[in-house]
Amino acid sequence: MKKFVLWILLSVACLFLARLASAEPQPLDLLLDKTAKEVSLYLDRVSDVRCTEQVQQIKLDKNGHSERSENGTYDYFVLLQGGEDELLLNESRIPKREPKERKNMPMLISNGFSMLYLIFHPYYRNSFRFEPESDEVIDGHVYRRVRFDHIPGNRTPAAVSVRGREYPLDLTGEAWFDSATGMITRIKAHLSNDMHDVGLRSLRAEIDYAPVKLPDWPQTYRFPTLATVEVETLRQHWKNVHHFTEYKRFLVDTQETVTAKAIGTQ
Repeated sequence: MKKFVLWILLSVACLFLARLASAEPQPLDLLLDKTAKEVSLYLDRVSDVRCTEQVQQIKLDKNGHSERSENGTYDYFVLLQGGEDELLLNESRIPKREPKERKNMPMLISNGFSMLYLIFHPYYRNSFRFEPESDEVIDGHVYRRVRFDHIPGNRTPAAVSVRGREYPLDLTGEAWFDSATGMITRIKAHLSNDMHDVGLRSLRAEIDYAPVKLPDWPQTYRFPTLATVEVETLRQHWKNVHHFTEYKRFLVDTQETVTAKAIGTQ
């Protein structure tokens, strides 16, 4: 019985992949245009939404094992100002439960990584090179996979703050897209180049997005559900995990103008 079931599943999978291979692939530029439109529509909605963010800050030892862990819970929302020619974002956290402060024990602050999809916004798109990768079939659904590489010297949505000074990050990685809508479902990124000159040895980030449909919205958008950021300096190693849940409508009017920072340490 087990062999029969396995054969059926393999046959269905092979038939599905055969149909997929015979279909005309969507040109990369059309996919990126569709994604840029979805990201722009998403940004029009993001300031109307709030959620609960749970952050786990982990200090790792030289073997990569947890040495210390701190947890905090926040009301989380993003405020947007600007447009196609100027993108200003303010990522705000109102503490529900903050981790206890410990002196002489630096922890990683990882802000803004949930918004790494900005790589595909028209404001940043020309700052990256894009190459198609092989598609993936996950749970019977086709996901387009695209590699991105930041072009040094161009604007970037990510920076590292070291001793009060910001350094732009050259990121490379992959993104997964819903083939039908162009919505981003996952992003993995890491440093393109070594940054030993500022003490940064490595940086890796992975963000997952899931569909969210709220009352009075004409369509479903993908919002971040999980962001994992791991950073290694010459002497320290950290890992932060952000969980985003309980999305709700939240209308706000503000004149505050700030640029969201991607990452920093305290």
